[in-house]
Amino acid sequence: MNDRTAIPAHPRVYLETYGCQMNVADSQTVSAVLRRAGYLSADAAEDADVVLLNTCAIREHAEEKVLHRLRELARLKQSRPEMKLGLLGCMAQHNRVAIMEKAAFLDVVAGPDSYRRLPEMLGRAGFDASIDVRLDRAETYADITPDYGGGVRAYVTAMRGCDKFCAFCVVPFVRGRERSIPPSDLMREIGELAGRGVKEVVLLGQTVNAYRFRDTGFSELLRMIASIGGIERIRFTSPHPGDVSESLIEAMATEPKVQPHLHLPLQSGSDRILAAMERGYTVAEYLALVARVRAAIPGVAISTDIIAGFHGEEESDFEATTAVMRAVGYDSAFMFKYSVREHTRAFRLGDSVSEEEKSRRLIALIALQEEMSIARNRATIGREFPVLVEGPARRGGGMMAGKTPQFKTAIFAVDTVAGDTVNVRVDSASSHSLMCSIA
Repeated sequence: MNDRTAIPAHPRVYLETYGCQMNVADSQTVSAVLRRAGYLSADAAEDADVVLLNTCAIREHAEEKVLHRLRELARLKQSRPEMKLGLLGCMAQHNRVAIMEKAAFLDVVAGPDSYRRLPEMLGRAGFDASIDVRLDRAETYADITPDYGGGVRAYVTAMRGCDKFCAFCVVPFVRGRERSIPPSDLMREIGELAGRGVKEVVLLGQTVNAYRFRDTGFSELLRMIASIGGIERIRFTSPHPGDVSESLIEAMATEPKVQPHLHLPLQSGSDRILAAMERGYTVAEYLALVARVRAAIPGVAISTDIIAGFHGEEESDFEATTAVMRAVGYDSAFMFKYSVREHTRAFRLGDSVSEEEKSRRLIALIALQEEMSIARNRATIGREFPVLVEGPARRGGGMMAGKTPQFKTAIFAVDTVAGDTVNVRVDSASSHSLMCSIA
């Protein structure tokens, strides 16, 4: 390696993150790995010796966005050829050959199980890119304490990978098979977070409630974390309906620190489409689960994921989905158009629903959910909730914001600081927030 491409003694790194909260957590791990190796943090790409993009591959739009950003950074690299440019994460794992054809200027390409080797990869990157996308069933990064940002809430990876192999999903191919972090490591990490003032932890996993380490299942893990002093609230995402056990429902119902909010991905309200998606449950089973959860946990909020336009979805299937949405009455939902992803089981099927029809269905789903969200939020008017204060509200004006136990955003005016818990009364509501006064 010549001086033109050598990394300075104390290189500055700028890291951009795309995609889900698990990618955010991975970026915090990457930051910790590089800090250990002597890297400093840069505030902007223009000030950095190394620029890394941690990416998502779940939907085609995410890849297009990253490729656009890479082209912008390529122009910066032309003016500063000594700068190292790297692509990390699911997109790097999923489609590295095509990416290198479109972005030959990349110096480093690293998959989700290669972050520990990033300092070495950056050090050897020269005329040829340094590429490492090996999946490693033993890699959990359990010994690395991530570089968490400030705030009262921290996201903690409880398990990595996925064994479900839903027909539409690329995650098992880009993140590997399931492996759970040892409880002792999670307890240590969360204990350290509590010592730094974190009041709420969110456990992360692609199917987080499938967690199991030896004799410790997910419900046992929740109760163990609840014993940590200083931690006031526990949440988790994203569970799979097939792994919502009676012991998990009981833990949510009886452990005060586990908050009454359950994200329960539906994906489709049609049994025919659910079978094609290989989701492993029927609509009747899903609705029975919702009924058990609501019976055990009064006031629980339920959110979901919906895919519009999966292969073979006909109008009757779409109408079945809207019927289930109305039957459940979700508090909120993440809704997306189906995106064909290479390597998934459904890839060979292609698309049977036009983009125009997908868009029409998605718009209808969003409108329906907006209608339900505002109705459910308005039903809270006059009720009181304990809110964990997060900081100033986005709209400013001296207002503060925080989350109710049901993970609804509460806006209120009070002289308080982040980390306090205040009791509020809901005065009015929109589909996305509750306007409150101090109770």
